[in-house]
Amino acid sequence: MTEVALIDAGGANLGSVRYALERLGVQVRLVRDAKGLQGVSRVILPGVGAAPHGMARLHAQDLVQPLRELQVPLLGICLGMQLLFEGSEEGHVECLGLMPGVVRHLHPATGIRVPHMGWNRLRPLRESALLDGVPERASAYFVHSYAAPLGEHTVAACDHGGLFAAVVQRGLHSGAQFHPERSAATGARILRNFIENEPS
Repeated sequence: MTEVALIDAGGANLGSVRYALERLGVQVRLVRDAKGLQGVSRVILPGVGAAPHGMARLHAQDLVQPLRELQVPLLGICLGMQLLFEGSEEGHVECLGLMPGVVRHLHPATGIRVPHMGWNRLRPLRESALLDGVPERASAYFVHSYAAPLGEHTVAACDHGGLFAAVVQRGLHSGAQFHPERSAATGARILRNFIENEPS
């Protein structure tokens, strides 16, 4: 059975991500310090809430440098994906720096509410093993007020008053802005792809 490290970053989605992984037949190791990362083949960083609090928690757990030096695939989910970037406009906080770019606030407009909550369609921009078997017009479930910009590492985008990065991948590092654990078959497939496929 595959063992995946699930970082306890204090997010309310920790339990639901764990259950989603267990449904896929994955053995989950809850990690609260760097020692817990030893010997695992995959690492998932979930999170909800504010970037400053998320980074403060990782610093308190002495996980920032170990995550930066990680040599196995890492998937950030929701806030966890945002923390992969160089920084966030939210609290002007320095993040992990594993992805280029700064996470910025979504702008409300006519018919566009912030936070962005609910189902929205993924728009594939390049091939990636993360999207293997995911239908072309698949939707995922989002809850967020900040988002990462499009860039060369964007795998799929989403439109909410403008395009933002919904799935990213750069070498061993990848992220999903939406909640795979709440995104039905689409989310389950992306989690399975992360666990079973080598990064592409």
